[in-house]
Amino acid sequence: MGDVGEKLKGYTIIKEGEAEILMHSSNSVFFNKAQVNNRDMSIAVLRTFIDKRKEEHAAMLNKKGKSEQKVLECTLGTEAEATTFQSQKTNGDCEMHLNQSIDEADETVKEPTMASSWKGPRELKAPKVLEALAASGLRALRYAREVDGIGHVIAVDNDKASVEACRRNIQFNGSVACSKVEAHLADARVHMLTHPKEFDVVDLDPYGSPSVFLDSAVQSVADGGILMCTATDMAVLCGGNGEVCYSKYGSYPVKGKYCHEMALRILLASIESHANRYKRYIVPILSVHMDFYIRVFVRIYTSASEIKNTPLKLSYVYQCVGCDSFHLQSLGRIVSKNNSVKSAPGFGPVVPQECTHCGKKFNMGGPIWSAPIHDQEWVLSMLANVKAMKEKYPAYDKITSVLTTISEELHDVPLFVSLHNLCATLKCTSPSAVMFRSAVINAGYRISGSHVNPLGLKSDAPMDVIWDIMRCWVKSHPIRAQPPDHSGTVILSKEPKLQANFARVVASLSKAQAKKVKRFLPNPERHWGPKVRAGRQITSKHSSLLGPQILTGSSNNEVENGAASEQDVNDEHIAEQDVNDEHIAKRQKTHDLSTSDP
Repeated sequence: MGDVGEKLKGYTIIKEGEAEILMHSSNSVFFNKAQVNNRDMSIAVLRTFIDKRKEEHAAMLNKKGKSEQKVLECTLGTEAEATTFQSQKTNGDCEMHLNQSIDEADETVKEPTMASSWKGPRELKAPKVLEALAASGLRALRYAREVDGIGHVIAVDNDKASVEACRRNIQFNGSVACSKVEAHLADARVHMLTHPKEFDVVDLDPYGSPSVFLDSAVQSVADGGILMCTATDMAVLCGGNGEVCYSKYGSYPVKGKYCHEMALRILLASIESHANRYKRYIVPILSVHMDFYIRVFVRIYTSASEIKNTPLKLSYVYQCVGCDSFHLQSLGRIVSKNNSVKSAPGFGPVVPQECTHCGKKFNMGGPIWSAPIHDQEWVLSMLANVKAMKEKYPAYDKITSVLTTISEELHDVPLFVSLHNLCATLKCTSPSAVMFRSAVINAGYRISGSHVNPLGLKSDAPMDVIWDIMRCWVKSHPIRAQPPDHSGTVILSKEPKLQANFARVVASLSKAQAKKVKRFLPNPERHWGPKVRAGRQITSKHSSLLGPQILTGSSNNEVENGAASEQDVNDEHIAEQDVNDEHIAKRQKTHDLSTSDP
């Protein structure tokens, strides 16, 4: 016991799910407790992926079996017809020909059977997982210990201290982890490039932008496999540094209330662009914004013909600088002529130089992914799986709330408007969300919330209808006069073409809202967010980020050294203050002497 205690000296045991890791107080290996939401969501996706993969494999075997049976029946039918024809043609050798044809038919039966057993699909293997940026290895350990049916898990990191910590944690988690998880010291990009189409699941969760890993990641995923990708550089993706975003992701962001959803769509468009270079394409199954990051889950397939449809899934965004109006312009379109379908450039521009509502200019951003970012069937399967295994998810409340909100979104409507922003433009009081939703539904359009923003409203209603509803609202709730060049004044100067009906309808509340299910939860504790990069010394300037308790509990030596240095600084400050007081006294004495002279 003494030896074990000595080995664990300076380490803290952290338990998450069924995995336990040893973390040293020196911050030499990165770990963020807030990412439990990320890891739980990934586990839910993995469990659903394994079930779906089995269903798809069984369907493929069934389809192939039916096609082989059909071919066999056609072959036997042809042989029978030939036998009948031969028997009618000659009577002398009827028995011999009949026996011969039967023997040939038997051989024909045997040949397809042998061929199908030889060329048929192999038995479905357990999925192989790559965690490209492992750090402590907690994610890989949770995959191995918690996901039934998972295969080999490869944990890769190019930091020696991280790989050593990962191997130590593998040993600490027992025989199951040792048999399934391997840790390698390597550059993730090189490792993925040297193992093309080898992994059924590739997990990218870098500290910052994943852009440098995308090209190699899309090559290492097997056909039908999943790429899980996290991006934490939200300031870049949300328009804080548009030129940096373009250099990393190939898209230019525009600022708006929908910026976090636009960040998801920019990341998806970037992954699609990298995949298309290798005749591959993506199918998003889940895209979420949680806490301080975005996370996308996409399946990757290979098809030279399917990538021709990529321009149909991308759009440019025109955002008015004076009001909340935005418009999308598709990069491509489909042209049908004489039973043939061809791709062609999209028509444009979809907007004039000046906004038709307020008269201001447009900012242009994109291209972004404008196709659905979720798969409804997958989302519902994941939600059911999570609810059935509640005790298996440490962040159960958070991920169920996110999945519930996503399941009620309009998946075919890109971006959203903010009711509060609409009212801020007009300088009017805000109608309730239920009243506004009812007006949109009564006008014949669909509307839903957004998991990205509690105030976001996704609707297929055009901006003309949205502004007409707000004009009708202002007519019954008058406002003060605004300057004539103000955007709201220009919008309200036009008469509404649509008479809005604010009568409440049942569909104005989603099922979750009607049942009062919690959809947007507060952070479980203070300082819930990004943490200091591994290897950096934790100092007092990180107290607002990590909390003061981290400074006192993470490293006693650092605290003691800090206290000593603080005492030295105080002593120096006292000495300096004494010197200053002495100088002040001398100046005062000189001044007194000068004033006392005649």
